Amino acid sequence: MKHKKTNAGESFQRKVFSSLLYSLLLTLTAEFFVAKNLLAVADYEVQSGSHAALFQPIADFRLLTLLALLGGGILFFCLVFWFLQRKSFSYIAALSEAMRDMAGGDLRATVHIEGDDEFSEMGENLNRLGEELRSLMEREREAEKSKSELVTNIAHDLRTPLTSIVGYLDILRAKRDSLDAETTAHYTDIAYEKSKKLEKLINELFGFTKLSGGELVMHVSSLDLVQLLAQLLEEFYPSFVNAGLHYELIADRESLGIEGDPELLARVFENLIGNAIKYGAEGKQLRVYLVTEENFVTVRVVNYGKLIPAEELPHVFDRFYRVEQSRNAKTGGTGLGLTIAKNIVEMHRGEITVTSDWSGTAFVVRLPRNLDFTKENFANAYH
Repeated sequence: MKHKKTNAGESFQRKVFSSLLYSLLLTLTAEFFVAKNLLAVADYEVQSGSHAALFQPIADFRLLTLLALLGGGILFFCLVFWFLQRKSFSYIAALSEAMRDMAGGDLRATVHIEGDDEFSEMGENLNRLGEELRSLMEREREAEKSKSELVTNIAHDLRTPLTSIVGYLDILRAKRDSLDAETTAHYTDIAYEKSKKLEKLINELFGFTKLSGGELVMHVSSLDLVQLLAQLLEEFYPSFVNAGLHYELIADRESLGIEGDPELLARVFENLIGNAIKYGAEGKQLRVYLVTEENFVTVRVVNYGKLIPAEELPHVFDRFYRVEQSRNAKTGGTGLGLTIAKNIVEMHRGEITVTSDWSGTAFVVRLPRNLDFTKENFANAYH
């Protein structure tokens, strides 16, 4: 970019210098021709006496005549230079008008690009600036809209379990003496499950707040990733039974040690497995694949339920973004789980991606086995 600017500057300078030189040569030629011939004609006419009265002042006041010719030459020089540079002056005026419009809030103002000099580059940069500002404002509007929707969704998601908890506890309190043990236990279990759901929602909100504020801290240690995944799947066993899902862990080795924060990584895979149960019940199958390489490990959490629409895929990890189907009462959630998971994976210098087609919906997490393995090495090896 610097090289381009230098060339553009030199191009404009050459153009101005050429115009100056051309105007100067044209003016000097005209001045020499007019001065020489005018004085010669004046001398001739005075000597011949045919038009002595008209040319006598010119012959008598040669210095004043030369000064007048000099003034005319300067004016002629300016007119020639302006004529040669009129396009540049017009372009500068267009740039000024576009900048004035943008400063006034009209970000759609653009400049037609002409030539290849300093001003055309300024026009390109101005157009690019306007485009970036428009894009930024559009993203800001979308973010504000998403934030507003998020607040509404969060209020709904928090209120729903809280209403159930308060309702069942109120029944237990008001009818404690008339309810049998079985009904009391049933109502207590419902209140407990709703409380756990409420706790999960609140934890997601706190986790997101910590991520946004840069307060989430990693506590790195060695961990067995195969054992971690097996343990998490066992903990989800009741959810698998309730959803009618069969699960399977397919690992290329029985044990795999990596570096990372066990609690944060557990949170990532809890979220992915939980989502697979929510949206994959129709597929009756959930598989977790673990494949190792020399410096990396790849974990794929695959379900065979409803596909994620193609237009939703680029946004599933976006902050404040929610897939519409997650609004129903069965799935619920704040829609922040995948955002948190993505940030945790990136804190571990890894990558998380998603695909969804007729072969299943797969969330793929790729992590370096050693955190000293730099992000540059990761990118080079990955691509």
